[in-house]
Amino acid sequence: MSTEPAPASAAPPEQTPEPPVATTTTTTTAAATTTTSGGGEPPEHRALVLTGFGGYEKVKVQTRRGGGPRAGEVSVRVRACGLNFADLLARQGLYDRLPPPPVCPGMECAGTVCALGDGVSDRQVGDKVMVLARSGLWQEVVNVPAGQTFPIPEGMSFEEAAALLVNYITAYMILFDFGNLRPNQSVLIHMAAGGVGTAAIQLCKTVENVTIFGTASASKHDSLKESGVTHPIDYRTMDYAEEVRKISPKGVDIVLDPLGGSDTSKAFHLLKPMGKLITYGVANLLTGQKKNLMAMAKTWWNQFSINALQLLHQNKAVCGYHLGYMDEEYELIGGVVAKLISLYNQGKIKPKIDSVWPFDQVADAMRQMQEKKNVGKVILVPEAPKEESKKEEN
Repeated sequence: MSTEPAPASAAPPEQTPEPPVATTTTTTTAAATTTTSGGGEPPEHRALVLTGFGGYEKVKVQTRRGGGPRAGEVSVRVRACGLNFADLLARQGLYDRLPPPPVCPGMECAGTVCALGDGVSDRQVGDKVMVLARSGLWQEVVNVPAGQTFPIPEGMSFEEAAALLVNYITAYMILFDFGNLRPNQSVLIHMAAGGVGTAAIQLCKTVENVTIFGTASASKHDSLKESGVTHPIDYRTMDYAEEVRKISPKGVDIVLDPLGGSDTSKAFHLLKPMGKLITYGVANLLTGQKKNLMAMAKTWWNQFSINALQLLHQNKAVCGYHLGYMDEEYELIGGVVAKLISLYNQGKIKPKIDSVWPFDQVADAMRQMQEKKNVGKVILVPEAPKEESKKEEN
């Protein structure tokens, strides 16, 4: 991994609309702070903009000037943004929920409310919030519908808050809403050291005696074992399906599939009777900096297909999950976020930050994730002085 909302105030964001997904605009992200009410031009702010499809160099820092929040919106001064696999696909033109370039990407961020639009009563200036949107959040200031913001729990940093929404909502809904994970079951998690993988491992640990198989390169296995993976598997040197069957001949109860292509078929055949496959991405499309037509053709040619009668004979389930299409499911997403915050407050989950990169180093941040060097979440931050950020956080 890992919605379309009603436009916010600038350009559309990349993942959902209102409560569940924020929509912020790309041209008018709000620079309206409480200090600009007297007239004159709103202050400038910096934003990351996808100028065209292609390599890392296509995402550039640009200066923007936006207006204040509209009715029902809040302005948020952004302190941290999440980088997601969908953002890498979007850069190559492979993610259909992002408007055409030039556009500001970014599905999640965290920061401080700095201005309120008319009619907003459940947020106050100074509130620390995390934001979910279809796109548009990689900016220093964003205007978003108030319903797309969620209070940051006490003790959670801005970086952790920017790492929570997309990955943990995705992992939670896959494991519990679709997967119906129960005690004594087994789960195969691909890309186990990534953002969704890390979230899924932590959520599996909230259920008694779950056996976790996790694929990742060998250098990450010690970290995976520490986090709770029962059987790390090096997908680069081993056939993960064979390795799973050596330990569990009948297969597993749940497979989380962010890969697509032939791996979806392997996942289906690894399921036990009554097992569930949840596919939520096509990471196999991403083989280099730019779109690879051969990889695309191979992935789609090998795409898994099954009919209802075959499913009936197999006693297995296949589910598809895409947070980007949850636009209207405000109550559903809000309920999941409430459960995640409760788990965080109980100390059962905690976002794992791999690295933090300023906007100017967005190419290095994307490379870190695309080359699968990260263990946990890759975070982007505006060029704000670190001392000032820490003071504001404390």
